[in-house]
Amino acid sequence: MKLKRKSKVQIGLLLLPGLLIFCIFTVYPIIRLFWMSFFKWDFGSFLSQEFIGLSNYQSVITDPYFQTSFANTIVYTLITVPAQMILGLLVAILINSITKFKIGFRVAYYLPVITSWVIASLVFKYVFNTEGLLNYFLTHVIHVTGSNIHWLDSRWGGMTVAMLLGIWKGIGWNMVVFLAALQAVPQELYESASLDGAGAWQKFRYVTLPGIRGTVLFALVMLTIGGFNVYTSTKLITDGKPGHDTEVVLTWMYYKAFSTGKFGYSAALSFIIAFILGILAVLEFRLMQNKE
Repeated sequence: MKLKRKSKVQIGLLLLPGLLIFCIFTVYPIIRLFWMSFFKWDFGSFLSQEFIGLSNYQSVITDPYFQTSFANTIVYTLITVPAQMILGLLVAILINSITKFKIGFRVAYYLPVITSWVIASLVFKYVFNTEGLLNYFLTHVIHVTGSNIHWLDSRWGGMTVAMLLGIWKGIGWNMVVFLAALQAVPQELYESASLDGAGAWQKFRYVTLPGIRGTVLFALVMLTIGGFNVYTSTKLITDGKPGHDTEVVLTWMYYKAFSTGKFGYSAALSFIIAFILGILAVLEFRLMQNKE
């Protein structure tokens, strides 16, 4: 008994530093942020915060700029998540089916993942800028148009460029995840399906998809969270222009907190998004369970 108690104490002492760090840098900031969301907390009220209840939450929900940023985030997520998953799965299937140069293809497709978001965003901005590389190619090389196209000067033009970057960056991650799942599917199932006369589509539908269902769910949840966390690409490519039309929830939250000083507003916004993400995660889990 004494040895067991001593071992428990030793384990507790080993875990204590990590637990303290977690509480100080994760739990406390979350609690503090939640508390701030109920107060008028801005540049002029650091010393005397006024309790205003749910007013910050009401301000967020009724703010037309938040509604625009939320709509942009939803569209970004609805387009980039399926595109990344489908393209990543296709690439994984192709790489899994070949016998030569597997490592080379995996490295080539994974390179965008390890490329800095800052560098990639600036490159895309340079390519799609009004005086950028794409317009030069269209006007001076192949002469498709006689004037430059303003790719980034409209709401959906700027969002489309950000979505293209998100898809390009995400294919490699999905490829690696799905490739690992495909290699875990027993080959005996494919052999049995072949003996039963199943074609390529039947094997994919009845063997591959059921075998990687858990990975699909994992990728779906992670990419959905990532879609709502998009920040760097839209910040550097459009910076919300024109007129905050290309804001997403994180860029709008940053703007309200550090450009206008509305920290209470931003705190409320963060918990609204966290609540929505929680609901989406639960729905996605239940959807996949029902399909089983």
